[in-house]
Amino acid sequence: MTLLFLVPTALVFAISFKPSDPWGGIGAGWTLDTIRSLGNPNYPAIIWRTLWISFVTTACCLVLAVPCGYYIARAPQRWRRLLLLLTVIPFWTSFLIRIFAWKVLLHPEGHVKRGLVAVGLADESTMLLYRSEAVLLVMVYTLLPFAILPIYAAAEKFDFKLLEAARDLGATQWRAFRQIFLPGIQRGLLTAVLMVLIPSLGMYIIPDIVGGPRSEMIANKIAQRTFVDRNVPHASALSAALTLAVMAPMLAVLLGRRRREGGR
Repeated sequence: MTLLFLVPTALVFAISFKPSDPWGGIGAGWTLDTIRSLGNPNYPAIIWRTLWISFVTTACCLVLAVPCGYYIARAPQRWRRLLLLLTVIPFWTSFLIRIFAWKVLLHPEGHVKRGLVAVGLADESTMLLYRSEAVLLVMVYTLLPFAILPIYAAAEKFDFKLLEAARDLGATQWRAFRQIFLPGIQRGLLTAVLMVLIPSLGMYIIPDIVGGPRSEMIANKIAQRTFVDRNVPHASALSAALTLAVMAPMLAVLLGRRRREGGR
């Protein structure tokens, strides 16, 4: 952790306080101008787009993953292995190929567009690609297995007899599910949130391929500052801000858990 996480992160934060070099390198000395440049008026909109896409992606993945994990855990053993295989089988295909496949599906001449036009849900002028909704759809598809697997792992260890006992005591099926099952797999839920939210905040490829200029996320700006503008300190400052945004909810959860444990 020290070698592969702490040291690189410290270097990124240090480079944030260095000036840029005219040849695309890192200049000598130290400056706060790079940090001040984060006040770019275009950044608030990009940061807001990054946040809402990431949080909505996480929420959608949880809504879909909880019933999936529940039914996989309750399925017979012979079906359980097949369902798990179907969950992880997308990883057997290249990530880029899957994203380009979605680009073909959402193309103005693609099957999805034709199907929506045929049933009257869209017209010929409707654009499915290069918008935030397309980015959200593909991100949910891509990250959903990362939510299903930890929820399934927690549900597999859950004692389902507790749900039967709650039903015998008069609870409805939904109430037993909400008040018994969900608290019983809260560690799996927390893991699923982190496994989806953190990659979402740093997602670059999906907005770049199926999004557009109006669907840029903060990681796209980091790539632009690095490869196009060749301003490594500015890219490092954006990366440092993204790192703090990712670590803040994790630290909040850890502090909250310690307070609850200390109060017992």
